[in-house]
Amino acid sequence: MNELQVVGVRVELPTNQPIVLLREVDGERYLPIWIGAVEATAIAFAQQGVVPPRPLTHDLMRDLLAALGAKLRAVRITEMRDNVFYAELVFDDGREVSARPSDAIALALRTGASIFGAESVLEEAGIEIADEHEAEDEVEKFREFLDTISPEDFDAPQG
Repeated sequence: MNELQVVGVRVELPTNQPIVLLREVDGERYLPIWIGAVEATAIAFAQQGVVPPRPLTHDLMRDLLAALGAKLRAVRITEMRDNVFYAELVFDDGREVSARPSDAIALALRTGASIFGAESVLEEAGIEIADEHEAEDEVEKFREFLDTISPEDFDAPQG
């Protein structure tokens, strides 16, 4: 498993399909995952430190974990099957719960849990950037690429 960090949420045009973009902490690959609008908002709010007046679903999940004394230790993006990503929530007592990556990422950002991606997922869906100086150019090329494709090109994978 490779540690990942959330770069941010982007919107693919012209379909306005949100994508969460992750980057390897100790590597050069980026992992784009198509997600729903609600989850995109939840991820963006967490990254920006927005505190809603009433808890959103992922805030409620964080609060429930705290009330029950459970700690989310890690999120693992474990596989990609038929262009659909799969993830697991890993708790401090060793329990694991299946989750959509988008929900898992939104919860990880709220709890401070680490995010990891399986090597097989990064090999299959990751975008490699060879040189740190080329990173910005590659991200811009990726954005341009996103402008020309739609989720249907990938059988509408969801996170």
